[in-house]
Amino acid sequence: MAPASPGVRLLPNAITVLAMCAGLSAVHFAMRDQWAAVIAAIGVAAILDSLDGRIARLLDATSKMGAELDSLADAISFGVAPALVIYVWKFEDNRLGWGIALIFAVCMILRLARFNTLLDDTEQPPYAKEFFVGVPAPAGGLLALLPMMLTIEYGSRDVWWQSRPFIALWTVAVAVLLISRIPTLSVKSVKVSPRAVAPMLVGVGLLAAAVITYPMIALAIALVLYLAHIPFAVRRKHWLANHPEAWDVPSKERRAIKREHGTQRRIGLRPPLHRVAGAAKRAVRLPSRNGGQQAAAPPAPEPSVAGPVRRRSWRRTGLRREQSR
Repeated sequence: MAPASPGVRLLPNAITVLAMCAGLSAVHFAMRDQWAAVIAAIGVAAILDSLDGRIARLLDATSKMGAELDSLADAISFGVAPALVIYVWKFEDNRLGWGIALIFAVCMILRLARFNTLLDDTEQPPYAKEFFVGVPAPAGGLLALLPMMLTIEYGSRDVWWQSRPFIALWTVAVAVLLISRIPTLSVKSVKVSPRAVAPMLVGVGLLAAAVITYPMIALAIALVLYLAHIPFAVRRKHWLANHPEAWDVPSKERRAIKREHGTQRRIGLRPPLHRVAGAAKRAVRLPSRNGGQQAAAPPAPEPSVAGPVRRRSWRRTGLRREQSR
């Protein structure tokens, strides 16, 4: 592929700067009490953040500067901006609220620093590229604003999910998810089969209609579904860690391996036990006490066609054997 021109190579970095400007604009809208514009600005920043890396790889315009710029833009758009927005919305002139805003911003920056470190780790297993370690930055920034979305949709009411204690706990919980080791699925590794292209396009159209008609509810439902997928991601990563034969195979073969293991569990099959049978032990000649070789015991008689041979015990049947005189 021919190298891109200097103007084209500038495009991914320009998109990253636009994402940073959108994130900072959310703080401006928060100071004017324009809360719907706040959510829209963070959402635009998330969309632009998902495009700049893909466009850079498509145009062969990746660079070290672009990677560093992307991390700095994510720290501002999804760390500093949501923290300031939450502080202005619920915790203005509150010391505890400022501490919570600082915790969220610091956790976001730590999450991005760890992400950059993992990019240079060459000792990770092949399946690691299918998962993020912790919640990614765009999802974390939007999750922190989930109570605000519900407030915009249903209005300010005296309900528990609009109270300061709940919003403080929610913000800290999202910050913990950012720096946690919990795996989450990476959209970059999802592959769509040709048969699923048409249904997916229909789904994208329905999603667009829902976002246009009910933007806050649609975004809130999408975030709740994202949280609900975390147990599935944990289970998937645990399964891949225990099945190395499924690491470097296509998705179709991986599903076949999973079905095969599921069938074995359902019918109760177990792996063969590496034990020596009793007849094989008896066939081995053991040294006797007088130094000679002890003859091997004769093998047990095979059962006849009519059924296995059973030896009845005299005591079990209640009879007494005649004593020899």
